[in-house]
Amino acid sequence: MRLRNVKNKEEIMNQSTCLIRNPEEYFGKWKQVFSNSHPIYVEIGMGKGQFIIQNALAHPENNYIGIEKYDSVMAKALLKVPEGIPNLKMVRADALSIDKIFDHEINGIYLNFSDPWPKKRHHLRRLSSRVFLEKYDSIFQKEPWIEMRTDNRELFQYSLVSFSSFGYTLEDVSLNLHQDQMPTITTEYEDKFSNKNMPIYFVRCTKVLKTR
Repeated sequence: MRLRNVKNKEEIMNQSTCLIRNPEEYFGKWKQVFSNSHPIYVEIGMGKGQFIIQNALAHPENNYIGIEKYDSVMAKALLKVPEGIPNLKMVRADALSIDKIFDHEINGIYLNFSDPWPKKRHHLRRLSSRVFLEKYDSIFQKEPWIEMRTDNRELFQYSLVSFSSFGYTLEDVSLNLHQDQMPTITTEYEDKFSNKNMPIYFVRCTKVLKTR
């Protein structure tokens, strides 16, 4: 995927009150960031932010954090954030550092249209690989869940096996989400693919972690 540069991206990020810089400084302190004890849900690879922003607007009883690796994409997402959303924060970070940002503080993770990394030698870079599932265990509270949406069947099949092998229970699986149940909140990619009648694969899985 080719990323288009945003010329004033630094200015956009510097002026945003939604963006959390140096997120590792808040390790174990995210309830203080939101000034409440509401559940915290994270979207890893939020893209242009439509999904995480709409969830924050629709569910003020929850807190949401969008994580994005690329500055230009982050800037585009920040431009979409309306003024005064206290339950939404955004973090520019690589997903590999997620276990250095959160400490058993997260209630659920969204993996929406993640990079499929199709080459076999790159499989461990997938956000549903054991490399990342091990990291998620250290950021989750005791009864977490993961929701995944993708248009890539091979990634979906890989993820179902990976989740199951790592102790997750597959609670809801769909081979065509928009045919089975039209979601009320979608991503930009999801809108694009569904408009072309492409199937959206979906899974929600849960896991009970051992008490620390």
